[in-house]
Amino acid sequence: MAGFEIVLEILKAGTLLLIGAIGEIYAERAGVMNLGVEGMMAVGAAVAFSVTSSTGNPWLGVLAACAVGAAMSLIHAIATISFHANQVVSGLALCMVGIGASMWVGKPLVGAPLEKTLPTMPFIYLGVASAFLAWFVLNWTKLGLAIKAVGEDPAAADAAGIDVALVRYGCVCFGGLMAGLAGGYLSVSYIPLWTEKVPTAGRGWIVIALVIFASWSPVRAILGAYLFGCTEILGFTLQRFGINPYILGMLPYTVTILVMVVGAHEALRKRLGAPAALGKPYIREEKLV
Repeated sequence: MAGFEIVLEILKAGTLLLIGAIGEIYAERAGVMNLGVEGMMAVGAAVAFSVTSSTGNPWLGVLAACAVGAAMSLIHAIATISFHANQVVSGLALCMVGIGASMWVGKPLVGAPLEKTLPTMPFIYLGVASAFLAWFVLNWTKLGLAIKAVGEDPAAADAAGIDVALVRYGCVCFGGLMAGLAGGYLSVSYIPLWTEKVPTAGRGWIVIALVIFASWSPVRAILGAYLFGCTEILGFTLQRFGINPYILGMLPYTVTILVMVVGAHEALRKRLGAPAALGKPYIREEKLV
């Protein structure tokens, strides 16, 4: 591939990760970890492909993917915010359910090409613009300050009059919406062909690692997403030099494992800038009258 084509492929691959990471950054900034990104992306991809195939309208397919992603994340929000379930367990369950559901929805669509698809450039522009907008909201608006306050010290935020549950619900559902959008982009624009394999191929886990790699910053996520995208595309472009593409294809997942191992260490996670209340349920203490 020529230099421009390689850059374009890197942008395409990285945009998928960037869109998903923006949503997960907001969820984790509010203190809720959602490990179900892979499942939500997979269902989003299946629903977008199915709706597009049946209606001929890929934009409708993308909207449906966003809706189903938000709906799935709402389940995680109810379990972890209202019922104080373990966020890791709930997220993993959501991931498994999502992958199974995507295979069920996509089974009749295997091998069927889409007549209408969407150009990748709108999603590339959307991803970068969303990252800057997300950064601006987090750092320069009252909403952003409320989100960060809830993620750092929910008790203090509650005392200041912030509705902790509402903020967390909103951020988690936004994260699901963005995961669904990433899945929709995958199936109706980036790789518009359904196969028997799960289309996300572990990219949801890369998204979670990217959030840590970016230190929970939407702007840093831009650089991280395209670095991860670069490692994915290198596996294909270096075949001409006799390098096994499968070895290079392992690189982004190897980096993902390393980053998640680092992120699992609480002391290191704090040094990277993780929200202090990340992964911790907030149980409001009722005042005695």
